[in-house]
Amino acid sequence: MYKESNITFKGINKLAIPAIISGIAEPLLSITDTAIVGNIQINPTEALAAVGIAGSFISALVWILAQTRSAISATVGKYLGAKKLEEIGTLPAQIIAINLALSIVIYLVTLFFVNEIFQLYNADGLILNYAVDYYKIRAIGFPLTLFVFSAFGVFRGLQNTYWPMVISIVGAILNVGLDFILVYGIEGLITPMHVKGAAWASVIAQAVMAILALILLLKKTPFSYQLKFPFNKEIKNLLSISFNLIIRAIALNVALYLANSYATKYGDNYIAAQTIAFQIWLFFAFFIDGYSSVGNIVSGKLLGEKNYQKLWKLSIKLSRYSIIIAILLAIICGVFYVEIGKLFSQDKNVLQTFYSIFWIVLLMQPINAVAFVFDGIFKGLAEAVTLRNLLLIATFFGFIPTLLIGDYFNLKLYAIWIAFTVWMLLRSGILVVKFRNNYLHKNT
Repeated sequence: MYKESNITFKGINKLAIPAIISGIAEPLLSITDTAIVGNIQINPTEALAAVGIAGSFISALVWILAQTRSAISATVGKYLGAKKLEEIGTLPAQIIAINLALSIVIYLVTLFFVNEIFQLYNADGLILNYAVDYYKIRAIGFPLTLFVFSAFGVFRGLQNTYWPMVISIVGAILNVGLDFILVYGIEGLITPMHVKGAAWASVIAQAVMAILALILLLKKTPFSYQLKFPFNKEIKNLLSISFNLIIRAIALNVALYLANSYATKYGDNYIAAQTIAFQIWLFFAFFIDGYSSVGNIVSGKLLGEKNYQKLWKLSIKLSRYSIIIAILLAIICGVFYVEIGKLFSQDKNVLQTFYSIFWIVLLMQPINAVAFVFDGIFKGLAEAVTLRNLLLIATFFGFIPTLLIGDYFNLKLYAIWIAFTVWMLLRSGILVVKFRNNYLHKNT
């Protein structure tokens, strides 16, 4: 089971490429929903806006609940590096059970207040109705998604990104196929389900992914998944890490909520354009997250080995690779600037609004790359308090003041994306300085 950490170009990409494929499967599902729903014949702009709002809220909940994935990965990686995996044999089953219980409670609570939740996003009328319909179905997949993310955390802690990739590919292909079938229907066989069809496609794909994850956990990992007590000695520390990461995720989602709320306030065209821009931003984020995942996976193991020299070299290499990838993606999107918008909508007003701010999304990608890489490294080092405090600072002293100033001057979507740029500058800059101060002297 134990292997020395390999931070060569080949070694890093052996972990990163499957992680990239696994990572982009999630935003590809959302992008597919967005593109297909945005091209339906009945009320496409309202449907697109509704899926954007509901999808944003679902992503917020999933990100908040899924923080245990990073905590599991960091903990398993540390014990793997110290060659003491047997000491946490009961931990994965316990944290998966806690995750499932929590996700079911949140599903039931949000279902009860679903109308009020989307009214907070300034949704009303047809957009509100579509958003509620979509959410009530998609939310069924919460426990399934949380289980899959927990499984990914176990595999990543064991330095394995291959099986998460396989699970994600199966889920993505199934989701895309079901999207076309259920949203548009098959004449004489299946009645078009429109927005509800997109939601059911995601839930079915999540169920299949959860079944695959369970089978692979049982067959491909050294842990027992029979729930046993007392709690493992690491459960308190893991929950503490998770709690701080949850606070961080809440701060992160305050920014995302405000972005969508303000965009909805500006009008249907604006929230539709914001939905497209944010889905592409997420695609970039999850693509670059492949290298962030390597930071998460390997840094915990290197910490267990007390190999600070390799940890420093890892941060340099991951930053370089991710910046190159970000620049290449931005150039490709720049070349196909107009065509990308038309994939999601044929509404001229929506497209004009989207094109006006898409360049900001592209220019900020190298900044995002650095932020995501060091975010992954700090998660692997289990420095959850640092990440928590950073997001509180970036959101409440960076994003929100910038957004309010921009809104005051009626900059609309420009205000939102300038605020996102300031947000990411703070996230990347502070983490780089913190890492340098903590580990540069240990490298020598």
